Amino acid sequence: MDTNGNLYTFIYASVLVIVVAAALSFTALQLQPLQEMNVKNEKMQNILTSVQVESTAETANEIFTKYITKSFVINSEGKELEGKQAFDINLKQEYKKKLEDRVLPLYEATLDDGSNILVIPLTGKGLWGPIWGYIALKSDMNTVFGAVFDHKGETPGLGADINARWFEEPFSGKTIYEDGKLIGIRVHKGGKGAAEAAKDTEHGVDAISGGTITSKALEEMVFDCISSYKSYLENNKK
Repeated sequence: MDTNGNLYTFIYASVLVIVVAAALSFTALQLQPLQEMNVKNEKMQNILTSVQVESTAETANEIFTKYITKSFVINSEGKELEGKQAFDINLKQEYKKKLEDRVLPLYEATLDDGSNILVIPLTGKGLWGPIWGYIALKSDMNTVFGAVFDHKGETPGLGADINARWFEEPFSGKTIYEDGKLIGIRVHKGGKGAAEAAKDTEHGVDAISGGTITSKALEEMVFDCISSYKSYLENNKK
């Protein structure tokens, strides 16, 4: 047996692994700021889309600064908390806590016509993975101004269509309270459900055809998340 040859091979392989690992770690560290900026830009774009303001990755920061005039954090009682930044809150982690222990981010937009729009972040679980989004409310804290949704792994052509504008746009104008009770937005599945959605003009939208499970998961996400903000909404409606 050629022990010297085996030793050489072992040393060579070990050095190669260390060099490659070091190079990958260096590359990851170099790319991290860019990745964080991309995540931030996407977040700003989604918030702007919920208030019906268009932007690109290049213009997101400038337009966000113009229209999002306040970002803040509240507790479950609707009281603003000092020393916390809305952008820094990990919403998914907060929803693992009891309601009374959560800290909840909010964004307020001031549009060109002077109207103030409140933006509530959403997070939930779809059929195959996380879903999330933003729902914007008018100053009555009841009427939906706009909504945007996204997902990680829903079925293409079915549940994945929650981020399609044709699905999001019907949320505008719907109301989340019925007879003084918070109900969120009802998502009616196709067929008979489509007829029910057509009748439910104030609170209902049509589900995605073939994506019923994702559609219902989105309905639950909207209700569950808005419920966490209920105290703030009812204390500040105009």
